[in-house]
Amino acid sequence: MKKPVHLAAALMLVSGLFISAQPGEAKEQEHQEPGRNPQREHVSLVKALPEKISRFQFDSGYHFQYPDAVRGIYVTGHSAGGTKFNTLVKLMEDTDLNAMVIDIKDDWGNLTYIPEDSSPYKEIGKPYIKDTKKIMKVMEEKQIYPIARVVVFKDSVLANKKPEWSYKEGNTVWKNGRGESFVNPFLKEVWDYNVGIAIEAAKMGFQEIQFDYVRFPEGFEHRDSSLKYSMGEYEDLEIENVQKRVSAVTDFVEYARKQLEPYGVKVSVDIFGYTATLPEAPGIGQNFSKISEHVDVISSMIYPSHWTSYFGIAKPDLEPYKLVSEYAKLENRKLEELDSPPVSRPWLQDFTASYLGAGNYKKYGRAEVEAQIKALNEQGINEFLLWNAGNSYTPKVDYTP
Repeated sequence: MKKPVHLAAALMLVSGLFISAQPGEAKEQEHQEPGRNPQREHVSLVKALPEKISRFQFDSGYHFQYPDAVRGIYVTGHSAGGTKFNTLVKLMEDTDLNAMVIDIKDDWGNLTYIPEDSSPYKEIGKPYIKDTKKIMKVMEEKQIYPIARVVVFKDSVLANKKPEWSYKEGNTVWKNGRGESFVNPFLKEVWDYNVGIAIEAAKMGFQEIQFDYVRFPEGFEHRDSSLKYSMGEYEDLEIENVQKRVSAVTDFVEYARKQLEPYGVKVSVDIFGYTATLPEAPGIGQNFSKISEHVDVISSMIYPSHWTSYFGIAKPDLEPYKLVSEYAKLENRKLEELDSPPVSRPWLQDFTASYLGAGNYKKYGRAEVEAQIKALNEQGINEFLLWNAGNSYTPKVDYTP
């Protein structure tokens, strides 16, 4: 049986372009300026593309205009393929919302539609979206900007199918406290598997690929020496494990964007909001600045409920305007340091976090959603996405307050 990496490669060859990542030189050097945190220079293992190369440009046949500013919502595969889709389309028509982030590869590792028989991903397809062409046609007609969400390294399906691409605890595939397994960002085979899915989404007509869970499992710094896994080409790099993880995650994003270039899609990445407050997140391998250098859009998840005491705010869920405002100021400073910063399009909270317990949360409605949007707008950030896991969004919100 051929490995999935070969299948993914075949996908790209059919498309007319396949550029493989080859081992290269990678070194990390610290530079420190007075009064600033040490900054490490990252040299990627992904080789640069040749200046002159014969390349094609794929045309899905759909035509979308990028909105004045993306104002979007999260949509599950079940919602996109069910009656709720019509409700969400009407929400777009009746408001200033104009984009949908639709699950294409979900949090367990399944595709939310059944691919063609020739697809190497046929066996992981689920019939949630029964007619992808129909929903794309509706979105084109209504000019709803379509974004495909692809969950990358959290993938219980692939981890159990290919344990050697995951982490083992003893002789079994490791699971987190929620029963979820991850695959290994160090392995190029895992990169190609996910890039192949992103290419399928681009061919379907999606204008942007949003990669989520582009990271190692949370708390990995506490188990990186106890779990069994391969470091692939990163094994012999003379840098500490934290930097190996940062390099692997950053390199994946750079590689994926290059492979997607012929399809004319934008690339965005979801990232923990707190990563912008640190030089880098030591366990999960996310470095806000380095990832931002390789995407068109960076989407920090800044739900007030997900923060502990930060920015001098004891209970952030109770103060959505202040939390988002303080975060936006910090992010602006981080992005200003980059030569070519991406568009900022944060994820905002449109749900009530009652699990925080009495006194630590408030019911989120129109005022709280508008407060977050207003805080972004005042700091010059005009794009946003709203998260509600069940896709039940607050009515009568002014999305351009």
